[in-house]
Amino acid sequence: MSGERKPKEPAKQQAPVDHDLIRDLARLLEETGLTEIEFERAGQRVRVVRQGHMSAAPGHAVPVPAIATELRGGDAGPMDPAKHPGVVTSPMVGTAYLAPEPGARPFVEVGSHVGVGDTLLIVEAMKTMNQIPAPRAGTVIQILIEDGQPVEFGEPLMIIE
Repeated sequence: MSGERKPKEPAKQQAPVDHDLIRDLARLLEETGLTEIEFERAGQRVRVVRQGHMSAAPGHAVPVPAIATELRGGDAGPMDPAKHPGVVTSPMVGTAYLAPEPGARPFVEVGSHVGVGDTLLIVEAMKTMNQIPAPRAGTVIQILIEDGQPVEFGEPLMIIE
C-alpha cells in the first residue's frame, strides 16, 4: 500500500436519443402494418414495437385452424400439398404467424375468400415481419402450418383454390 491511486476509467458516453428516428420508425410501422422494426447505425440500436389491442382475455388460447384442414369432401386419397396448383409456399426461412399480433384474429381461415395481394400470413425473418400476399384469388382450402411454426424456403404454407 504505497498510497497510489488507480486512475478512474472514463465514464461511457451514451449517445443522445434520436427522437426523430423513433418517430420515423413508428410512422413506418403504421404505413406498412408491421408490428415491430429494429434499426442499427454506428453501434446504436433502436427497436420500435407497436403494442396491439388484445381481443382475447390474457391466458386464453386463440383458436388456430387445424393443420391440413380441408373444405373438400371425400377425395380418393391424400393430396400432396406441394403438387397442388394453388399451393402458397414460403419465400424465405423464418417463423410463420397466422395473425398480425398475439391474440388477434388470423388473417385468413379455411373457407376465407381472398383476392390477389391480400395478406395471408406473416413470416418473421431476421426480426423483420414480412407479409405474405395471396398470389391468386380464391378460397383458402388448407392451412398447412401452425401459428409460430418455423418454416423453410419453399415449404407449403396453404392452398388456395
